[in-house]
Amino acid sequence: MAVVSLLLFGGLWSAVGASTPAVVTCGSVVKLLNTRHNVRLHSHDVRYGSGSGQQSVTGVTSVDDSNSYWRIRGKTSTVCERGTPIRCGQPIRLTHVNTGRNLHSHHFTSPLSGNQEVSAFGEEGEGDYLDDWTVLCNGPYWVRDGEVRFKHSSTDVMLSVTGEQYGRPISGQKEVHGMAQPSQNNYWKAMEGIFMKPSELLKAEAHHAEL
Repeated sequence: MAVVSLLLFGGLWSAVGASTPAVVTCGSVVKLLNTRHNVRLHSHDVRYGSGSGQQSVTGVTSVDDSNSYWRIRGKTSTVCERGTPIRCGQPIRLTHVNTGRNLHSHHFTSPLSGNQEVSAFGEEGEGDYLDDWTVLCNGPYWVRDGEVRFKHSSTDVMLSVTGEQYGRPISGQKEVHGMAQPSQNNYWKAMEGIFMKPSELLKAEAHHAEL
């Protein structure tokens, strides 16, 4: 699904900078920046030559690459309604917009660093339970200007970049992998994207807190 077509939703969508609560919500389409290595989470129809042989996931320095957009969805076999704020500790799926495959991990070794392989898996947004990642952050919700970690819900590794760089055919792209331990290498931040407006749920909670 091309990013341009998402704009057809009109008033349902809120671009970055709009005057809405600064939370990340289900249905949003975002680019994710690894804040330590300054690369955006990326995928494309290039498969690993080893390990699982599934679609590769990398980090790129380009800000403009359309292959760096990911749609935020509920965990496997669930529906997260558009505009629902993502809670800290909530499991989600990240679906690659251009190929329809989900961010995935499993017990294969990553090709460069020897950590755990991270791939893109499934067809048209449907894969399996190994596509689920838990959002780790401070406070009740994932906020746009805050750093978060993504912990693989089944194997407990952290989505990470440590700087290893590929050669051809994806020269200059960085390896993305899973690491067992938390570190500065596994912090991410929502950057460019199209954000769904927060639902009435968040407004109701804010009203309740004021009473």
